[in-house]
Amino acid sequence: MKNLHLPIAAALIASGCSTLSPSEDPVALKMTDLEARIIRIERVVENQSLVQLATELDQLRAESQALRGEIETLRFETTNSDDRQRELYVDVDRRLQALEIAPRAFEPPPVAPQAGGFAAAEPSVPPVAARPAGSDQQSYQAAFDLIQARKYPEAGRAFTEFLAVYPTSPLADNAQYWLAETQYVQRQFSAALPEFRKVVEQYPQSAKMPDALLKVGYCQIELGDTAAARTSLQDVMRQFPDTTAARLASQRLERMSQ
Repeated sequence: MKNLHLPIAAALIASGCSTLSPSEDPVALKMTDLEARIIRIERVVENQSLVQLATELDQLRAESQALRGEIETLRFETTNSDDRQRELYVDVDRRLQALEIAPRAFEPPPVAPQAGGFAAAEPSVPPVAARPAGSDQQSYQAAFDLIQARKYPEAGRAFTEFLAVYPTSPLADNAQYWLAETQYVQRQFSAALPEFRKVVEQYPQSAKMPDALLKVGYCQIELGDTAAARTSLQDVMRQFPDTTAARLASQRLERMSQ
């Protein structure tokens, strides 16, 4: 009797389960809910990925704009570096000349000795005020003013005339340097090179020596003689360490190696 009741009970349970609709079946409802939650999570993940990609794209655009700005700045600086360097040289040279000329302007004139070998007695009249800078200073300043006005051909002719008239002037080394510079700024490198070399060879004690040797290297680079240029720039670093010319030489050598 008990054995007969078991198949009947199983049939009733099966028939009862099969009669439930999906909307009433708790298992089906649970699966539907889980599926919906999974879909929502997937959408959130996809949206977060899109947001991240958009953020990274904005960052790349910003970096690209920044790099473009830096490139434009470097181009501008490269284009104008020679002008800025030349203006710096001009300003420093002008200030040095003011210091060099000032003491000489007040030097007393030499006293001519008398026939007996004794110096002439001082005049009883009050001494005349010392003259301003002599004609060599005036001529140099006139040529230098032309450089400041960027009239380079005229300045070159003025410095050439100065060196012809005052070859032994204390300003001759500076005049020789600026004569070479007037040709360098006009990109006349084959003409500027021997003029810079004159500073190096004829005025080894000149304050212009480091800059002149540096410009020798620059001219050699422009003329395609890189081996000689390396030697000249290395000489600047060896002979004049801890100077602006040595730092510029080091930077140019680094650029050449790159």
